[in-house]
Amino acid sequence: MNREDFFVNRENILINQEEIALAEQLVEFINNSPTPYNVVDNLKKDLLEAGFDKLDLFDEWKLENGGRYYLEVSSSSIISFVVEESIGNTSFRIIGSHSDSPCFKIKPKSEIKIDSGIKLSVESYGGMIISSWFDRPLAIAGRAFVKNTQNYFEPKEYIINIKKPLCIIPNLAIHMNPNVNTGLEYNKQNDVMPLVLETGKRIDSEDYIREIISEDIRLKYDDTVAIDEIVDFELFLYEYEEGKIIGSKGEFLSCSRLDNLASVYPSIKSLIKYSQNKLRFSSLYDKELDENRRKNNEKNHENLKKSYSIKMAVAFNHEEVGSMSGEGADSNILANVMERIILALGNGREEFLRCLHSSFMISADLSHAVHPNKPEKSDSNHKLIFGGGPAIKTHAGKAYATDSFSAAVIKSICNDKNIKYQIFVNRSDMRSGATIGSIVSAKVMLPVVDIGMPILSMHSIRELGMIKDYVEYYNLMEAFYEK
Repeated sequence: MNREDFFVNRENILINQEEIALAEQLVEFINNSPTPYNVVDNLKKDLLEAGFDKLDLFDEWKLENGGRYYLEVSSSSIISFVVEESIGNTSFRIIGSHSDSPCFKIKPKSEIKIDSGIKLSVESYGGMIISSWFDRPLAIAGRAFVKNTQNYFEPKEYIINIKKPLCIIPNLAIHMNPNVNTGLEYNKQNDVMPLVLETGKRIDSEDYIREIISEDIRLKYDDTVAIDEIVDFELFLYEYEEGKIIGSKGEFLSCSRLDNLASVYPSIKSLIKYSQNKLRFSSLYDKELDENRRKNNEKNHENLKKSYSIKMAVAFNHEEVGSMSGEGADSNILANVMERIILALGNGREEFLRCLHSSFMISADLSHAVHPNKPEKSDSNHKLIFGGGPAIKTHAGKAYATDSFSAAVIKSICNDKNIKYQIFVNRSDMRSGATIGSIVSAKVMLPVVDIGMPILSMHSIRELGMIKDYVEYYNLMEAFYEK
């Protein structure tokens, strides 16, 4: 395999300080966001700091021109949007992604006593590369609920992140497992239970998990919660070692959960940046809008309804397990929120149904770079190379939602802004991965294009990407909102 089959030309790979800063922000976000609950918790802080107002699903919404809003769904999906009055048809410009990544979920009754201590019973969440989880220090994060004696239907929620190397899944030594390097099928019930790295008095605990939850709540929230007050929890293992920028020139990203936080984070950050730029130039824009509306109304006195351009970023949970949940892409949550926005702006269901046909969505999820040791696993005419920019993904069986119309739209934006892009098509004799694009397109009936920056080792505990591709990915999202 030639070097040019894996990288673009060297002069196109070199990065500047601004690009490094973008990458550092992503890595910091990923390091602080080990589960969808932590993802949403951190994004809420960024949105509030940027002046976005929180909406609740059970409240009546009062939206206004120039407003910036967000709402969360089950603490693990988040929808943020900016409203601006416009000329022409009302439309949505949406970037959709997902907040979850493959990992191990801790079972409700998790502690298993062994001679030397405790191990935890876990189940696999999504399609991870199991072998990559062995012999790595693992931490625990997620959420827990505490009993609310005043209202059983509103238990108190705590977002948990125990940033300690608490567990490890040990390999069996090669002397006891001589076939380990010739192909080994792991038993997901018996082979992947992590050993708790504890030698203190907790080793005899009957409820180790609730004890460490209680301690984390005390340290983080300064609340005292008894173990028997913790009604339930959703906790996951994650790699304790932080993601890093690596390479001889610092050109690469080595992180857990690049898939798909490298889509979630830039979608929200580019929306925030767009909203701040619009606010800065709003007075000039309003004058132009008033003049255009006056001319438009002179031509058509009967149609005096206001039109809006709504820019939106949405991160769904549960993509890695099929999206079939209330907060997943295969629910009605996006369609419901879009319709409620239109209604809250004084228009009706007719306007909502019409606006879908002038709307557009990017489904943002990462893609497969050509593997240096297995180039034959990629289609020979559609190999994704590092430094070549994000990929437009297409599939005849609609694993991806891209069609020639949506591809033409995104290619035009890229060409206008000199943003690199590649085309990804899977080998015809291999099963394709899928993501949220076709699910949303079928639910909401709007044009969707699937795109994603290329990485290696997708669904490993640690994935590899190139900063140049991330920067181009981010630039494309910025340009999409600007259009």
